[in-house]
Amino acid sequence: MRFLFPHCFALIASCVILTAAPRQFGGTFTDATDPKLPADYQYQGEYAAEGLGAQVIALDKGAFHAVLYTGGLPGAGWDGKNKILLDGKLVGKSVILHAAKGKKRYLGNSPAEFSATRDFPPQGHKEYSGVISGDKLEGKTDKGKSFSLTKANRVSPTMGKKSPKGAIVLFDGKSKEEWQGGRVDEKTKLLNTDGSDIRTKRKFNDYLMHIEFLLPYRPAARGQGRGNSGFYQVDHYEMQILDSFGLEGLNNECGGIYSKKASDVNGCFPPLRWQTYDVEFTNAKSKDGKKTKNAVFTARLNGILIHDKYDIPGKTGGSRGDPEGTPGPIKLQGHGNPLQFRNIWILEK
Repeated sequence: MRFLFPHCFALIASCVILTAAPRQFGGTFTDATDPKLPADYQYQGEYAAEGLGAQVIALDKGAFHAVLYTGGLPGAGWDGKNKILLDGKLVGKSVILHAAKGKKRYLGNSPAEFSATRDFPPQGHKEYSGVISGDKLEGKTDKGKSFSLTKANRVSPTMGKKSPKGAIVLFDGKSKEEWQGGRVDEKTKLLNTDGSDIRTKRKFNDYLMHIEFLLPYRPAARGQGRGNSGFYQVDHYEMQILDSFGLEGLNNECGGIYSKKASDVNGCFPPLRWQTYDVEFTNAKSKDGKKTKNAVFTARLNGILIHDKYDIPGKTGGSRGDPEGTPGPIKLQGHGNPLQFRNIWILEK
């Protein structure tokens, strides 16, 4: 044994070092200032003018898909019904956009078949065209009328919100002592999942909570491959974290209560833009081991109300095995993706 011990110790030490080191994720960007970001990144994002908004989705290798919204951007004027879809291609230093046509399917793998709506063509679809150059998206309607949109970098109204009196600060960039798992990056001072689940050491029941998160940029990925994670209330009910920018906002997309309820409106911002969740949660109630009342959940994504006093009918997948109505930790799902978090606090009710 005395001969094996040094080798075992060295192996354990190396495992600890590896666990503490950041993982590498191919085809993924986690920093908006990364000089290796492809040229496509500067064109994706939101554009807006009075009465019209656009969300431009990067699909890799110079391909784009744009969603135009009548009335304004989602959560900022959109009428909630009408969408116009355009396909785009980077030519030189401009993205040329034309009306989406042909055989399309929701989140199709190739740019030619990709649609940001389940129904194609969507309600309100018209043959618009346009060009993105610099911070402008200029185009023409189906009737030849010109329009001009400007790049809009929206910031959540609760970004940087300070913890109120009596709140428990779960992460402020100084240490992860409130968490089991995770890593605090020495340079950025952000909490990283490095693709693995992390949980609070404390358990909770009823509370208000604020959390800020950054989704990675994965232009070649589709659907659940774009930074999939989850924000679990008492480790029973998952609200999805995912790059669902420009999509429908389904129950398995950003803001959705997984498998239970879609967001009332898709409030997701573009990847590599800091985003916020603000939730009010009341745990389920039980008596003699039997649930007597559902958990109730209100949530805002980037300040946009996406769930209003929703009765959650049951646990979502991947949750702990204890019965509903019991206190539990907050879980941030890793799901093999590099998520980053900051400014996390919780106020018990």
